[in-house]
Amino acid sequence: MSFQPVLIGSGLVGWQFLKTTSDTQKATFENSVSIVRETDYFEQNIQSITTAEELVADRRLLSVALTAFGLQDDLDNRFFIQTILEEGTTAPDALANRLADDRYTALSAAFGFDGIVGPNTQRSGFSAEIVSKYQAQQFEVAIGNQDETLRLALNFERSLPEVAQSSGSDDAQWFRIMGTPPLRTVFETALNLPSSFGQLDIDKQLEVFRDKAQSRFGVKEISDLAETETMQRVIQTFLLQDQVAQFQQANSGQIALNLLQAIPRTSILDRFS
Repeated sequence: MSFQPVLIGSGLVGWQFLKTTSDTQKATFENSVSIVRETDYFEQNIQSITTAEELVADRRLLSVALTAFGLQDDLDNRFFIQTILEEGTTAPDALANRLADDRYTALSAAFGFDGIVGPNTQRSGFSAEIVSKYQAQQFEVAIGNQDETLRLALNFERSLPEVAQSSGSDDAQWFRIMGTPPLRTVFETALNLPSSFGQLDIDKQLEVFRDKAQSRFGVKEISDLAETETMQRVIQTFLLQDQVAQFQQANSGQIALNLLQAIPRTSILDRFS
């Protein structure tokens, strides 16, 4: 059984405690028997995998691979994942490139089964990269089992710098964030965007994200937003906005309950009896 992370409070209080203790907690978590068992198996066997079909045929290897990219819920969708991996990301019409969720593109690109020189499973250091992502994701999942908001904050802190360091224009980096649900959720909440925002034209969404980021945080490019101080401001704003929303929802529910309780118990028909 894996070590269960310890949380004290939620929101900013919970975040500060998690930040203070995360290094120690992560080290303990990663040394849990179940985590070590799966990561050792992956490191010992992944180099023997040369095709997408071989990967999806090994449930333990596939579990680590999918979890590393936050796609563990697709473990039973073997044909779908095999297609994602086999088609790769080079062709514009590849399945991964046609999906709104950018995590599939990241998964397919990481394994590179469409590569001319062979898949990345044969590359030195590949298993360590995937294992590192797997460990981080599993720790975040364990946090999310207790507090989903803190999981999103932790994922954001880890993933945003990765996006900022990736190749491509600032537009491409914004589109990657917009196509990655956990990252998008943090930005939408921090910028106080309505639930209907995602129905706008994609280019209009990009414009709004940038304008709102500039207005609230003083910067609009991903490289600037990923700077440590600014990123922490985004996370803190996200946590505060989430707490405000929960408070408003709780108050709304209480008001509705009070109104219901205030309704006279005598029915309309009783008035005519």
